[in-house]
Amino acid sequence: MVAPRYQPHPRRAFRASVHLSLSAIIISGLLAGCASPRKELTTGSIPTTASAGSASLNAASMNAGQLNAAAQSLGKAYEKNPKDRTVGLNYANVLRMTGRNDQALAVMQQVAIQYPADREVLAAYGKSQAAAGQLDQALVTVGRAQTPDRPDWKLKSAEGAILDQLGRSPEARQRYREALDIQPNEPSVLSNLGMSYLLSKDLKTAETYLRKASEQPGADSGVRQNLALAIGLQGRFAEAEAIARQELSPQQAEANVAYLRSILSQQNAWQKLAKDGKPAKATDTGTN
Repeated sequence: MVAPRYQPHPRRAFRASVHLSLSAIIISGLLAGCASPRKELTTGSIPTTASAGSASLNAASMNAGQLNAAAQSLGKAYEKNPKDRTVGLNYANVLRMTGRNDQALAVMQQVAIQYPADREVLAAYGKSQAAAGQLDQALVTVGRAQTPDRPDWKLKSAEGAILDQLGRSPEARQRYREALDIQPNEPSVLSNLGMSYLLSKDLKTAETYLRKASEQPGADSGVRQNLALAIGLQGRFAEAEAIARQELSPQQAEANVAYLRSILSQQNAWQKLAKDGKPAKATDTGTN
């Protein structure tokens, strides 16, 4: 929830949404960790294979088939020139998006060796570390990417997502607020902040921030799915399903809410959600 990149995929069940773990997005969008290929968190044009290695790749706008095709194309480009910064960043990002976290980390380790002082490279390296479960190392790496005289709101949010995964929620929320001081009303950060409260079971506060996030220009479907989740966890299933239907097919929205109903009717519902929603060991993240 990472974080993120947090932002759950519009085509994903609520159980995956719950534990996108603040990284997932690192991220909203940042660390937002995800356990399955997605159609995605944002909309936008799909880069052609030819341009994928020469410009920043908007992998978040791709569906599963496009992600797999991009992974193959970028893999070949990376084999030819493993020192190419942009290819490495794009390849690692797509690998995370398709659940290949260990491979993404290996790629970013090589890129970081070539560009040890590059902020974008360090940020992506930190996301890969977080997605692979190396949270303490990720926190150090993202901290290295940050500069006190020119703080980057995305890195602040990424740091918050990692801290949330480490169970250090007060520190995480402080980072999100610092990010919002730099980038007021940024929906991805508001969403991460809301998900931080959701994971602490403060559903009312979570809903407040997620609703505010969903009202911002540029809020993506992941933000709205997080809002639906917070509302559904409070037992307001009809309202949650109505929001989910804006992003999902009626069948998917109904299935999500049915799953949520069944879980919340059981004892130890939060523990059950934590168990069922935990991403598989081999999985994703948000931006480069």
